Amino acid sequence: MKKIGLLVKETSENRIKNSFKSSRGLIVVKYSGVASPDMSGLRKTLKATGSDLFVVKNSVARRAMKELGLNDLIKSIESPCGLIFFKDEPVDTSKILCAFRKDHEKLILEGGLLEEKLLTSKDIEIMSKLPSKDVLRAQVVCALNGPIVKVVVVLNQTLKKFVYCIDQIRQKKQ
Repeated sequence: MKKIGLLVKETSENRIKNSFKSSRGLIVVKYSGVASPDMSGLRKTLKATGSDLFVVKNSVARRAMKELGLNDLIKSIESPCGLIFFKDEPVDTSKILCAFRKDHEKLILEGGLLEEKLLTSKDIEIMSKLPSKDVLRAQVVCALNGPIVKVVVVLNQTLKKFVYCIDQIRQKKQ
């Protein structure tokens, strides 16, 4: 029979591995000095975007990352840190983190990974300034819709002129 501490570590390690495999990437944050209620608020906000904040012992996180082949991220696991796994939109997650960091300066963005690309804290900040996927879709639709509307207006004007011309001919014949 295994000791409880060992079971907790194994469970945490498995959770990290499973979360990583089912997500698009992760962000490592250091939260030393951030109050627990504030971290709970951050966790709830992240949960709404499909992201998950997981706090685990550094040794467990390092071991799981080593098994996953994330050796470049292992060096960012120091002091109390949390792993944020995002499944959907990394831009939304980075926006939440950067907004939270404005009010809580002790939160440090260490870096992360997005679909096998290593992220620095600067990359995460830049990503937070990007428009969301929905805004980009709206911009593409407007860009595609503009020329179509212009063609319809031109064709409509041509048709109106043709009808006006025929009406003038009719009036002359009467």
